[in-house]
Amino acid sequence: MPEPAVPSVPSASPAPPAPPTPPVSLAALLSREDLGLRQIAGPPAADVRVHWAHTSEMSDPYPYLLGGELLLTAGVHVPEAAGSGTYFDDYVARIVEAGGAALGFGLAPVHDTVPRALVAACEAYGLPLVEVPERTTFSGVARAVWQLMARARLAELRRISEAQQGLAAAASRPDPVPSVLRRLAGRLEGRAVLYGPEGTEIAAAGREPGGEVRRALEELARFVTGHASSTATDTVAGTRLAAYALGTGQGFVLGVAAPHRESGDHTIASVAAVLLSLLTGEHQSGTGAARSSALVRLLLGARREEVAPLLAGGGGEAPRWHVVHARPDTGTPDPVSASALGAALGSPLVDTAEEVVRVLVPVAGSAEPAGTTSTTASSPASPPAPQPGWVLGVSAAVGPAEWPAADVQAARALARARAVRAPLVRHGDDRTALADLVPAGEAEAHARALLAPVAAVPALTETLRAWLSLHGSWDRTAVALSVHRNTVRQRIARCAALLETDLDDPDVRMELWFALRDPRPSE
Repeated sequence: MPEPAVPSVPSASPAPPAPPTPPVSLAALLSREDLGLRQIAGPPAADVRVHWAHTSEMSDPYPYLLGGELLLTAGVHVPEAAGSGTYFDDYVARIVEAGGAALGFGLAPVHDTVPRALVAACEAYGLPLVEVPERTTFSGVARAVWQLMARARLAELRRISEAQQGLAAAASRPDPVPSVLRRLAGRLEGRAVLYGPEGTEIAAAGREPGGEVRRALEELARFVTGHASSTATDTVAGTRLAAYALGTGQGFVLGVAAPHRESGDHTIASVAAVLLSLLTGEHQSGTGAARSSALVRLLLGARREEVAPLLAGGGGEAPRWHVVHARPDTGTPDPVSASALGAALGSPLVDTAEEVVRVLVPVAGSAEPAGTTSTTASSPASPPAPQPGWVLGVSAAVGPAEWPAADVQAARALARARAVRAPLVRHGDDRTALADLVPAGEAEAHARALLAPVAAVPALTETLRAWLSLHGSWDRTAVALSVHRNTVRQRIARCAALLETDLDDPDVRMELWFALRDPRPSE
């Protein structure tokens, strides 16, 4: 979610927001010997960050720039008398105004040298100017930028993964809160502070900042506590500050001060905030004891209806619940991401089994589950909503006695969501519901037998599911699977051969679709 900054003096021309991709250093691009690029104007390349490459021969590229680009041009747009007027000054000014990171000028086929007036304009406006030799194509430069970005993204993901593992290990120590703060401060090379409901410093780790920075961080924490925003950022004396309201409803805030901000720092701090939310929520509300009591009663033979009020956070009638099945877009779920998903859905009742995360979520108007409060990221006052990075299947609203049936509903809804590549599917969205008329055991046995010839190759099953869900469209299936359309054709032809059937027959397609939409054969 966006991070509202503490009010400060606005600049005359705020820089456009950077795209959500890891930037690369212009110096790294210049160091590629195969490109032969040479900087001839502007600030040092080591201080310049490039988010992507874009080619344009427009005399005014401003409307086509998003900010952070290495703009590439061969000077086709430059008039013959450009050097004697203000053409290059106006051109460079518009690039700078749009937030362009640098300008690359190709020496072929229009110009043999970079115009001196362009060099002077780039020096005047502080825009890095790069000479692109005749042998180097613009597509080659763009490809090099993407390669560097991919490496940066991989390094960022590795850093985030290592930080998640370290924070999770710290949370399992006998002194979890100080351990998490120490690990976070070490990762960010700064200061991590846990503030209490009154804005008092409860625990801290890392190097003590100066008085100005310390007071600014305290003010930022109070800003988050007194407003609806869950996060806020600021920069004071060259130090990056961030505050995260913990979802415990007790007024706890995580404050972070770091001398620099690397890609992925916000994600790492957010993981720490989730862990601290769980830790402070357990210690302050005592609801962990309620859940333990519910577990003991279930093991000793109590009915689900009897223990549901404990899970819901108090006495009274047992609420109605949704069962949510979730799978991440990529990879497999880990305990930290599963806990974060539960916090986002407004429930700590999370189970991670193999590749699926299951969450029990009370419906609108029900009591909140033990361990949550009205300030949770996604309150139980609203039905489960799509979550970034996850595919969700949501059951109907049921009472505790119907939890097992709702679990099956959520599994089928998740299978449907994965098949049609939707972020969330609710039970009942599919009005046909013909599959529900077939007993689950018989449907499973039939699906396994029908799909057996292709089940050994997951790529075939996944391609067939996507192709059927998109009504046999080669292009849309290729886009959905991020493969070439010829690959889709080859896989579907292979499926037809293995299944020994005609995939152009609508009856065959219908039968295969019902088999593929059942979650069990494809798991």
